[in-house]
Amino acid sequence: MTIEIKAPAFPESVADGVVAVWHKQAGDTVARDELLVEIETDKVVMEVVAPESGVIETIIVPVGETIVSEAPLATLSAGAVSTDATPPSGGEAGNAMGSAMAAAEDQETHDEVPMGPAVRALLDEHGLAASAVPATGKGGRLLKEDVLAFVERKRSAAAAPPSRPPVPSGDALDISGPTSERIEKRVPMTRMRARIAERLLGATQKTAMLTTFNEVNMAPLMKLRSQYRDQFEKVHNGTRLGFMGFFVKAACEALKRFPEVNASIDGNDVVYHGYQDIGVAVSVDEGLVVPVLRDADFMSIADVEAAIYDFGIKARDKKLTIEEMTGGTFTVSNGGVFGSLLSTPILNPPQTGILGMHAIQDRPIALNGEVVIQPMMYLALSYDHRLVDGKTAVQFLVTIKGLIEDPARILLQL
Repeated sequence: MTIEIKAPAFPESVADGVVAVWHKQAGDTVARDELLVEIETDKVVMEVVAPESGVIETIIVPVGETIVSEAPLATLSAGAVSTDATPPSGGEAGNAMGSAMAAAEDQETHDEVPMGPAVRALLDEHGLAASAVPATGKGGRLLKEDVLAFVERKRSAAAAPPSRPPVPSGDALDISGPTSERIEKRVPMTRMRARIAERLLGATQKTAMLTTFNEVNMAPLMKLRSQYRDQFEKVHNGTRLGFMGFFVKAACEALKRFPEVNASIDGNDVVYHGYQDIGVAVSVDEGLVVPVLRDADFMSIADVEAAIYDFGIKARDKKLTIEEMTGGTFTVSNGGVFGSLLSTPILNPPQTGILGMHAIQDRPIALNGEVVIQPMMYLALSYDHRLVDGKTAVQFLVTIKGLIEDPARILLQL
């Protein structure tokens, strides 16, 4: 029975996607629920698995092609067995021996690298040994793309012009050493990276973005964290006590006091949100994603920390859903984990505010009339000046500073 494998149904906010990676090729045997293909949208990477066990008959949409929701991707022969797994005929002894010898020869030639029949034929066509071609498929499986890329690299190397000698340094004019090349690599921008670039450019061109700065003394919060960290982790089933939970809760309290920062512009209207959905910026290889903590005001610090940890795991494994990254009324971004001392975060439209956290650094400050060394963090609030006035933005940031420097006020909602 032939089954048509289709792309998943895209949400309304996603118009189309691009076939990013085929993990199986035509002729490959697959098991039920085995990963077949990854589809990259402008927000997430969606996976398509095999609905039944069988053999891939045809690949309809190759890598790099754009598809729409529920578009046909491939056909699967359910219950079929790949020709790779067909045992030799058990008729005459001579035929059996010949088949065994052929299998042994094939095994020696291809070094037991798993591959489909189309890949094996391609190797034979170009006179290549499987061990010479880097395999990128799941479980070390050799893919057709691997062979084609290897052949293309060999052709490019053969046609490349001679390397230029290195530029002499100082007064020396010795060019007998190794040569150097000016190497360039051109790759298409990923769908997610292109979407991020589009949104960031739109944020700078379509908003009156301005940033105000302040600094916060982290000593009280660090002392509290050090005092209760082990007990917190034990009581809350392994959830670690970090700083993000306090900053998210402080942001929720500040958003209540200054609703303009929690609002958005829709045409000529201002939409005031009576809830706090806080986006938390998470860095992945493809760029920056912002999953959203729904109704963060009603979450405990433990809930916030656990949710952020789960978001990080899902982002790494490309398991974040469209729903988890849609919406948000305000964003918190922690560039300090990468060592950033000071930066200007860019708005995430249609939001009108984003809080940037930075690295904690010991600095001398005046405290109670004395110069002391304290762990300080710079805070940055970028806001849309069309809706938020400078006074409001400064007061908002000062409110967060006050709550963090006296964390008991967060718990008591003072």
